Amino acid sequence: MRRALRIGSTALIVAGLLALAEGAVTLLWQEPFSAFYAGREQGALGDRLAELERTPPPPAERRALAQLPEGKPRLGFAARAAARRMRDGQPVGRIRASAIGLDTVVLEGTGSGDLRRGPGHYPKTPLPGARGTVAVAGHRTTYGAPFHDVDKLDRGDRIEVVMPYGRFAYRVERTQIVPPSATYVTRRVKYDRLVLTACHPLYSAAQRIVVFARLERSEARGAAA
Repeated sequence: MRRALRIGSTALIVAGLLALAEGAVTLLWQEPFSAFYAGREQGALGDRLAELERTPPPPAERRALAQLPEGKPRLGFAARAAARRMRDGQPVGRIRASAIGLDTVVLEGTGSGDLRRGPGHYPKTPLPGARGTVAVAGHRTTYGAPFHDVDKLDRGDRIEVVMPYGRFAYRVERTQIVPPSATYVTRRVKYDRLVLTACHPLYSAAQRIVVFARLERSEARGAAA
């Protein structure tokens, strides 16, 4: 009986050690490979984004922009026109937050394949420049973990989104932890804003962390300028 107990205890200890080893391999081994993949994809997205910035809009769109007043009217038109052309997987713009060292290309779409390449813009929300809530999701672990430190963003921190047609500065208002079903965070409110969403806590998808930021300033660039 004692021998059987010893054998059983040893088996349980070995199983526990194997489980810990598996977790360590996942955290310390898988991440470099997923980070390499995300870095390679980010490079390709950056090249494609630069190409989009160099490509002028269609003639009809250029004529319409020329007839609109400078500022918000042109930015709104350019945002809506870009949204009509947008397809899943295409680069949208670049997001920066110096407070947490964030500087990465955002692409269209929030599917698992999209988020492996970088933060993804929620297709059902507007692009910056159009009225409403712009929403972007990103990974906090694996695949470069672009949103790893979003929990460290404080009230007043600056977030900048650079689009081919404009530059948009937001100020963080608050951070909130919500269940995954809390789709209300992307709803339109009385002012234009940006929300960043990611899984919470780290290495878990039990909840979502949401950063709310209010549009502070916008500046036209490219054809919209």
